[in-house]
Amino acid sequence: MEIKILVAEDDPSIQQFLYILLTREGYSVKVVGQGTEVINEWRNFKPNLLLLDIMMPGMDGFEVCRIIRRESNLPIIILTAKEDNEDKISGLILGCDDYITKPFDSTELVLRIKAVLRRVKEVPRKNEKNIVKLPGLIINNDNRMTEVQGKEIDLTPKEFSLLWLLCNRPDQVFTREQLLNQIWDSDYYGSASVVTSLVKRLREKIEPDISNPYYIKTVHGVGYKLGVRPD
Repeated sequence: MEIKILVAEDDPSIQQFLYILLTREGYSVKVVGQGTEVINEWRNFKPNLLLLDIMMPGMDGFEVCRIIRRESNLPIIILTAKEDNEDKISGLILGCDDYITKPFDSTELVLRIKAVLRRVKEVPRKNEKNIVKLPGLIINNDNRMTEVQGKEIDLTPKEFSLLWLLCNRPDQVFTREQLLNQIWDSDYYGSASVVTSLVKRLREKIEPDISNPYYIKTVHGVGYKLGVRPD
């Protein structure tokens, strides 16, 4: 099956480099140079993955990510030229799947793309243990679907991974650092505030009362745990 990658990058030399690199790897590649073009090409080109530069004219990568995440779980890898962790943290908080800092090594970039695509593609074999049922909530790891009160909801890959991890270890309290290490399996060293933001977004989608969480409990001074036993 053809795998399509949308590249959003305004530097012509990097555009050419990425186009040649990724087409040689067998991907179908579309390149855009302005943030305002990304949304249209995402809808028309229907890529399997987006390489997203942060600093672009018209609309920056953060705003592009916000718009896409309202409608889609499209895998997104952000490209940032800054050494500061601020851009990386902001991208991960918005739901990006990985990041790479420019200038980057071509081999590392290809491996990161393959890793993200592999995680999205992998579907476990049918197994009853891959379906967890909580009161009012069903999490299906076979098709990565989640239902709340009988209604299917869209979770980003990281939101689903967080929920699935908590459901499979209902007796464990996870620190933010543990969740950071287990959910982001790239070489990421950043603030645990990324996890706090991820928990907040997930709660907004599944909790009946955000002010009094039922499914994801905060253990003060430690981290988080599942608040109710699976059936």
